[in-house]
Amino acid sequence: MAAIALAGVVALAGCASIPRDPDGTLERITGGELRVGASPAAGLVEVDGADVSGPLADVVERFAEEHDARAVWTVGSEEDLVYDIEQGTLDMAIGGMTAATPWTVSVGVTRGYPQLGSGAAPIVMFVPLGENGFLSALETFLDGEVSQ
Repeated sequence: MAAIALAGVVALAGCASIPRDPDGTLERITGGELRVGASPAAGLVEVDGADVSGPLADVVERFAEEHDARAVWTVGSEEDLVYDIEQGTLDMAIGGMTAATPWTVSVGVTRGYPQLGSGAAPIVMFVPLGENGFLSALETFLDGEVSQ
């Protein structure tokens, strides 16, 4: 009986950091850099040279600040940004991506947030596949942002 109780304690101890980030994204960005890809999308993400702005960029900047991180921007097409996330050179991507995105086999996708966009289609953000701790932190932040 004691062996079963000990096994239960050991199993629970291993669950302390669920959801997990196998590549440590949330831990790495905290106090560091949040590498963000931006795909221009009218009314959501504006790009002027190296400057990225707009409502989605503002949300990302606030998320970075919450984690004592600095957002470092890369501009590209959705396809290029998905590739960069797959290669591990970006932590997330924003743009006009919606909940109907075909990229779900390549990247993690947040829940859809209709309040982030100006249309009826819920807006999503991309993250690396499997980085569930990071995804959970981002969605928790977004839930707070859209409820304001």
